[in-house]
Amino acid sequence: MDRERTWSGQHAVITGAATGLGFAIAQKLANLGVQLILIDIDGQRLEQVRNNFPQETLFFNTDITSETSVGSMVETILDQTAKVDILINSAGITGRTNIRSHQVDIGDLQRVFEVNFTGSWLTSKYLIPGMLEQGYGRILHIASIAGKEGNAGMLAYSASKAAVIGMTKVQGKEYAETGITVNAIAPAVIRTNMVEAMSAEQVSYMTDKIPMKRCGTLKELADMAVFIVSPRTSFTTGFTFDLSGGRATY
Repeated sequence: MDRERTWSGQHAVITGAATGLGFAIAQKLANLGVQLILIDIDGQRLEQVRNNFPQETLFFNTDITSETSVGSMVETILDQTAKVDILINSAGITGRTNIRSHQVDIGDLQRVFEVNFTGSWLTSKYLIPGMLEQGYGRILHIASIAGKEGNAGMLAYSASKAAVIGMTKVQGKEYAETGITVNAIAPAVIRTNMVEAMSAEQVSYMTDKIPMKRCGTLKELADMAVFIVSPRTSFTTGFTFDLSGGRATY
């Protein structure tokens, strides 16, 4: 049945959609005819990108770390669309970087986990029931190579992305027989505003580890993301896809 599905009539929720990875993936899916529901905490930026998408696109200025806000948002989404077929969690922050573990501030650590892990869990928590009801869904969490290998100077980010990878494995197993797939991408350095905000030292540290000696592009990431959430990618779940220019060692 999944192989007979097409992009037509599908609805996709994308977090962190106003910039970077989320924006690139949203544009790719829009070109395929998917109706988009775009979420970002930056309402001003979300308004600025409105004209880049079809008129029927829905926009939500929402804090995904708030369970009340996420629950209310999903209720509104389902009232307007009746169903959601795809969830892509690309909202993420690095927190403070280029500092050792003993220098990490607990408030910064908690905030990074709230956005990177808890936010991804909350959106999936409230959208999975509808996917179960329709017997179909595609969930993609954006993780990081840092979650697999750890980046020195990035304890909060690395640990939060490791948690995302763990959640992907758990959810993949839990819903394997339901028509829902849950996968992740673990990119190395992709040139985004978030990377631009890092120190030059931190970016060099990460780029030097990539055998291709370059950053990945947003187009490369969007192409892989669309493949993963395609109706035809139906026998892969609980898996973390590498996009690392040869850096990944497992």
